[in-house]
Amino acid sequence: MSISADTDRIKEIITMRYLIPFFLLFYTTFSLAESPITPEDAPIIIYKVQDNFDDIKANLEMAITDRGMLVTNILHISEMMERTAKDTGLDKKIYGKAESLEFCSIKMSYNMSLAHPANLSICPLTVSLYTKVSEPDTVYLTYRRPVMLGDAASASKALMEMLDGIVQESME
Repeated sequence: MSISADTDRIKEIITMRYLIPFFLLFYTTFSLAESPITPEDAPIIIYKVQDNFDDIKANLEMAITDRGMLVTNILHISEMMERTAKDTGLDKKIYGKAESLEFCSIKMSYNMSLAHPANLSICPLTVSLYTKVSEPDTVYLTYRRPVMLGDAASASKALMEMLDGIVQESME
């Protein structure tokens, strides 16, 4: 081999040495973010993750409280349905487990209310999670796309980013 060929080979090795970690970092950074399983304009956003319900619920609570908010209520949807099934005649079991967590952000509430005072009806915010009877190891996380009155485009965008961030973090 000539010196020129050796030099070219060394340059190639050095280049690959730096490019491979970059591409690995790029790939893992962008592949970690999950995408909703619903269309982009759906009124309810749904994410799906293969995991344990209780672990995802704990992550969800932490993602909410880490943003300085308090979970003010937990609605035990599946338990309520099971408890009332006999009396209501609604006996087909839909969920393995299903709960909705309610919380509110005073900053978001304020910005939504600035756009229009009636937007206070958006709060409390709710993120729900459930498993289907047929898929006990798949957890679905859902939240509603807010529809607000007034000039609320920036408040709506900020709220969607916050809700999506909470759900993304809970799936990590």
